[in-house]
Order: sequence, then structure tokens, then C-alpha cells
Amino acid sequence: MEVLREKVEEEEEAEREEQVERPSRPEKMTKLLRKEATTLTPEMLRDMERKLSEIKVPVPGETLTSDTIDIATLPLSYRINTPKEEQLLQVADNFSRQYSHLCPDRVPLLLYPLNECEVPKFLSTTIRPTLMPYPELYNWDSCAQFVSDFLTMVPLPDPLKPPTYLYSSTTVLKYQKGNCFDFSTLLCSMLIGSGYDAYCVSGYASQDLCLMDLTREVCPLTMKVKEVIHEEKRAPPKKYAIKPPRDLISRFEKEQETKRQEEIKIAEEKRRREEEERIMEAEKAPPDPLHGLRVHCWVLVLSGKREVPESFFIDPFTARSYSTQDGHFLGIESLWNHKNYWVNMQDCWNGCKDLVFDLGDPVRWEYLLLGTDKPHLLTTDDDDDGVNDDDDDVENLGKEVEEKSFDMPYSWVEQIEISPEAFETRCPNGKKVIQYKRAKLEKWAPYLNSNGLVCRLTTYEDLECTNVLEIKEWYQNREDMLELKHMNKTTGLNTDYFKPGHPQALRVHSYKSMLPENDRAMEFYESARVDGLIKREETPKTMTEYFRGRPDFLSYRHIDFGPRVKKLTLNSAESNPRPMVKITERFRRNPAKPADEDVAERVFLTMEERIQLRYHCRDDHITASKREFLRRTEVDSKGNKIIMTPDMCISFEVEPMEHTKKLLYQYEAMMKLKNEEKLSRHQAWESELEVLEILKLREEEEEGNVLTISIYDTKRNEKSKEYREAMERVMQEEHLRQMETQLDYLAPFLAQLPPGEKLTRWQAVRLKDECLSDFKQRLIDKANLIQARFEKETQELQKKQQWYQENQVTLTPEDEDLYLSYCSQAMFRIRILEQRLNRHKELAPLKYLALEEKLYKDPRLVELLKVFA
Repeated sequence: MEVLREKVEEEEEAEREEQVERPSRPEKMTKLLRKEATTLTPEMLRDMERKLSEIKVPVPGETLTSDTIDIATLPLSYRINTPKEEQLLQVADNFSRQYSHLCPDRVPLLLYPLNECEVPKFLSTTIRPTLMPYPELYNWDSCAQFVSDFLTMVPLPDPLKPPTYLYSSTTVLKYQKGNCFDFSTLLCSMLIGSGYDAYCVSGYASQDLCLMDLTREVCPLTMKVKEVIHEEKRAPPKKYAIKPPRDLISRFEKEQETKRQEEIKIAEEKRRREEEERIMEAEKAPPDPLHGLRVHCWVLVLSGKREVPESFFIDPFTARSYSTQDGHFLGIESLWNHKNYWVNMQDCWNGCKDLVFDLGDPVRWEYLLLGTDKPHLLTTDDDDDGVNDDDDDVENLGKEVEEKSFDMPYSWVEQIEISPEAFETRCPNGKKVIQYKRAKLEKWAPYLNSNGLVCRLTTYEDLECTNVLEIKEWYQNREDMLELKHMNKTTGLNTDYFKPGHPQALRVHSYKSMLPENDRAMEFYESARVDGLIKREETPKTMTEYFRGRPDFLSYRHIDFGPRVKKLTLNSAESNPRPMVKITERFRRNPAKPADEDVAERVFLTMEERIQLRYHCRDDHITASKREFLRRTEVDSKGNKIIMTPDMCISFEVEPMEHTKKLLYQYEAMMKLKNEEKLSRHQAWESELEVLEILKLREEEEEGNVLTISIYDTKRNEKSKEYREAMERVMQEEHLRQMETQLDYLAPFLAQLPPGEKLTRWQAVRLKDECLSDFKQRLIDKANLIQARFEKETQELQKKQQWYQENQVTLTPEDEDLYLSYCSQAMFRIRILEQRLNRHKELAPLKYLALEEKLYKDPRLVELLKVFA
């Protein structure tokens, strides 16, 4: 440690001397350039450029300081310490002094840095476990990716020392920037809230990890998934299979050729290995003078909770997971969570490869507080016997532990909250750029770009990132359901990938040009199409279609086109279609037909006027039946009908049958094939038109760039917003109209008085009495009305019952049903009227008293009726 300190001091002194000499360097450089301006050669210029490129100019990052934070708006817990926190700081200070005394050769511990209010806070109380309300932030990988995207990395002020300030996660989220300790604190809070056994780790790491330098790392999106090759099971050879022809090739020559191929393979492998070693040596990072001294903070996730099978590290800058034995991590000083603080007592001469993360082992990990939830190592049987022999010692020991134990205070940080807008925006200002090895990754927030672009990956050929190999662009919320666009700059091939829901059920579109009749391939969602089309491949001369799940068992169609006869300026399938020379169709096996009658392949040679058929082969046969028809016109040059002749059908049948030799059967088959040829040509023509329609639709979609907005997105959905505002306006107008049209119980009586005249006491009493008497009369009239309706319904029911008694013998079943229906409805009305009458008798006195009380409290009569109250 002393040697390292002396080395660091020497480097700092050299830097100070260099800064003193720095002002005089520009003058010397200008003089040198003036002297050699006329004698500079291209070699000298290249050498000077190389030397200038090696000079690294440090760009200071915008660090988050207390001057940029509005402390007045922070809660009280940020500005002061509670008595329990003060006691914890005393315990931590005592622990730090003992540690420095017992381990004088180790770096002082980071225990209670200052927060944004210049108040010392213990590290564990800075962690605020929080479960986010977003399902995407429930797993560790999505949490780490969100923290990495949402925050901007700020390097530590001193790469050799831990920071003196550690801000709260709420402040870090507000300003969206922080160092590795801020990143780790926020990520650890989210992981603990999600149920993980997570810890913040303070230690030492490599230069690339500390500075978030990914220029020597391969982008995860460029890594290809290894395809699992499934070996096809070969069918056992048949008993009576035909023996293959005898191999007449010399075995000696074959062995010599194999040896020669092996030598060539070994030489190529050796050359490839040497080339890889050369490239790795060229790309190798220069030696870091501060290797092993750079301070870094990351997150440790222990196995056990959330079904984590093995402990691992998470780098908060890159959101990548590493093994606990990874070479990027060079040592650990301490780690902590929201409950305790542990100091590493193990030797880190081999990095973190030999460390054991059993926090219950006090030999390997020294804890700060006794109240830890980690189990201690089990004692031996002899110790257990000795403890059981003396119960008093056990009781006294338990009392001492209770006295010495100290629970961790609650976190002083407020609840961590992420607004939906911030969660959706993710990156600072909606954009983030990450430079990888031979790749550049750009991220945008949804709806930030008008075309829905959210991510772009550019892959380069060289390390300087000048020659572009390919570009991948990811899209979201597109109305055309475009998800990914892959552009290969070497071959010029563009491939578009679509999600389900495209108007033409398009899944993949590969093309070099959007002009028709060029090389392209289209893949479709066959479940969304009626014809079951899976894929369509097109070249200037051919078109191939693949089908699945069709009722006619068609699986393949290939069309060969000939040159156009008419030469037009604008050729298309509509104005000037290409002539079809050959149509080949293949069919899957139809189990409902015999194999000899089930067509496997059908070829229409339109120019040669021939139709070729090949049938499926039976399982017990080695060859299949074939048939060829010579298609002629139905009439000759004189207008006479052509009769079917045997030479118009050439057939090969494995098992000849009588009915297939008849001319009538052959004639009917040929007529059927003619109709099917017309249908196939029409379907091929429709396929050409569909390709033109898809290309036209794709051009409109690329020009329009229409994005879909959810109906639940009230801020972006203008139609929903306008409709909601209109409904609120209508409801408000309706409420005002109801308030205006509300009846005034004194309005009819006040209208009898002269306008503008002031009420006297006698007039007020008369108004009250008239209003009460009128209301009383209305209640009586209502009761009389209900009583009259009740009596009327009762009399009508009695008359109907009397009529039924008189005519019961002569009634038909339909009349009886009508009578019973009438009685049921009449009884229902009588019962309702009776209930209304009883309810009116109960509520009428209460309504009368309520009106009387309201009159006494009316502001127009209250002063005049005080004497009578």
C-alpha cells in the first residue's frame, strides 16, 4: 500500500509540473509550425496526427452539487438527524476508529457520507426499499436496464477515493444524473423492494467498468443465438430396397484427398487463430497505471430469494450481470443493505474470485450491528453441551446481546416515485447513445420521433466506426405494425419485420428496390389470410408461392414469365401483364384419395400447350404414376370439332386400370385441367396485382408515418381529449341549467305582492301560512288521488271476478288464461297503490315539518319571523 501511495503521489506531482509548463507549450508549438511550415512532409503530418491523437483531454462532467439543488423544498428528514440516527453515527464512528486501529494498512471505510443538505447520513439509511407499480420493473434485468437508461453517468471526482457526498434516490431521479454509488443505491432500493437479496458493494474495478467504457465490449444485440441443430432420425432401410450402385472410386485416392483436406483445414485454422490473436493484441487496452486502485460501486444479488440459483454482480452503469469471479472486479472493501453493514476481511490478491459471500461468517465478514438477519456459523457439539450446562450464563448472555443490539433506523429518504411520463421517457431528454465495439446503439423515447423509431443499432466494419456494415431500427406504436427494419449496406438488402395486424397480413418483407418486378421475398401470417399463403418470392422472371392449410392441399406454386410482347413506357400487371410460360403447382397428400389419383405435381406449359401430371407414390411402391396431356384447340381451322384421340394423352401407370384407358375419362380429365389452368393463371395474375398493391401501400405507410395512440393515453389522444372536454362542458352546462331552473317555493306567493315593495311582518306571516296551507292541500290531494285509483282498481277487479263467476262454464282455455293474466296484473297494481298510499301517510307529516323549518330559516323571512319562532 505504501508503494502504491508513493507512486500516486509521484504521478500527481508530475501532473502539477506539466500544468505549470502547459502555458508555454502553445508558443513553442506555433514557433515550430512557423519554422517548419514550408518543410512539412506527408510522413511528418501523419506522425504529428498520431501523436496528437494519443493526447487525452479530460472533459469534466456536470456533477450534481448542492448549489444546483433547491434545499428549501426538501423534507425535514433530509436536513436533520433523529436521535436514533445520531446514535447510529456515533456507533459507526466508533466502529471506524477501531477498524483504523486494527487495520492501519487499509483504506478508511465509507460509512456516513454527506447528503445534499450537507448532513451526514449512514449508508444503510440511504437505501429506501420500494416496489415500483410497473410490472416491467419486477425482475432484476428490467430494473437494471431502467436505471442504466434513465440516469446519466457522472465519474467520481477522485477515482481513487469514495465520494464524500451520497444523494438520495429521489434527488438522483429528479436530476437524472449520478455516480456509481448513486446508481447502485437506486438499483438496490428497487431490487430489495422487488424481493431480491441485494447489497451495494464498495470496491475496486477495471478502468472500463469505472468509466463506462464499452468500446471494447461487444453489443448484446449483435450476438447471434446459437441455433440448436436437431439431427433427423433416418428411417430404417427397407428389406427389399434397391441396392446402391457399386462404388468404383479408389479408396487410396479417397484417403489421400481426406488427408489433404485435413491439412488445408489445419492450416486455415492456424491462420485464423493467428489473425484473431493479432486483432486481439491490436484491440487490447493500454495498461492502466491505476489498475486495482479505481474505486467503483456495484450491486450484489445473493442466491435464495426470488428463486435466484447463484449469486451474481450487476454493474449499474451497463445493466449487465457478471459472475462473482469475473476479472473486471478487483476487490471489495465493504457492502451494505438497508439493515446492516459488512466489512470484507478476506484477502483480495486474486480479485473477487476466491471470496466467499457468507455474511453470517464473522471471520470473513465483520458486521457493524448485532441485529443482523444473517445466520451465524453453527457451533460444535462440545460448545453446545457447555452452554446447556450453565443456564445462568445463557440468560446473562441473552441480556447482554439485547442491551448491545441496535436496530437500523428507518430510511430518511422519501418514497421513491417514478411518474408514468418519466417511466415512458426513460432516457434523459428522451435520447441516449452508447458506443460499443464496432457498433453504436441509439435509444429514443416512444413518440419522440414522428416515425415511431425507438432504437437504432449501427454496426461498423472497423474499430474507428467509419464503414457501416448494417443498420437495425426498432419501431413502436406504428399503425402499419412495423417492428424492425434491417438494412444491409454491403448487399443492399432491406428486410422489414411486422407484428400481427398489418392490412395485408405481412410478416417479413425483404427487398433491394421498391420497384415492382425485382428481387423480393414476402412472408405472411397464414392464419390471417384466406388462401393460406406463407411466403412469396419474386424475381424479374419468376414468382414462387408457398401455402399451408389449404382445403385443396396446394403447397407450392411457381410461375415462369416470358418477355413482354408489347413495349410500353410503363409496364405493370394491370396495363401490360407479363406472359406466363410455365406454371408449376405441388400438392400435399390427400388421405381421402388413393395415391394413384392424388396429384402431387401439376405443370402447365402454356406456350407448348401441354399439361404434365405426377401423382403421389404409394408407400409400397418405388415410383409414381405420370400423365401428360397435349392440349389443343377445340376446333380446327375449318371450324370442325376436334375429337379426342389416344395420342393426346401419354400416361405411365404403375398399376394400370381399365377406366383410365377410356377416351371419355381422358377427355373429362383434360377439360377439367383446362378449367384449372385458367383458374391458376387468374390466381397468378391476382398475385401480381397483390404485390403491386402491397408496394403501393408500403410507400404510403413510409410517407405517412402514422402512429397509433391508446385510448387510455389521455394526453396524446386528441380525439379522446376533445370528447372528454366536450362531455365535461355539457355536464357543467346541465348542472347550471338545473340550478337555474330549480323551483322557488315562495315565488308564486311573492308574485302577488307589488314588485320592489319591502315585506312587513304581517305579510311574512301571511306568506308562511299560505305556503304551508297550500303544501298541506297538495299532500291531501295526492293522498285522495292515490286512494281514488286504489278504489277504482279494486272495483274493476271485483267486476271481473263477478263476470268470471257468471261465465265460468262457457269460457275457453284462452279466455281463462287472459282472465288469470288480468287478475295478476290488477293485483300487482293494487299492491303498488296500497304501498304508495301507506308511504305517503308516513312521509306527509315529515315533509310538512321540513317545509315549516325551511320557511323559518329562509333569508327573506328569517328577520320577520324571529318573534314567532
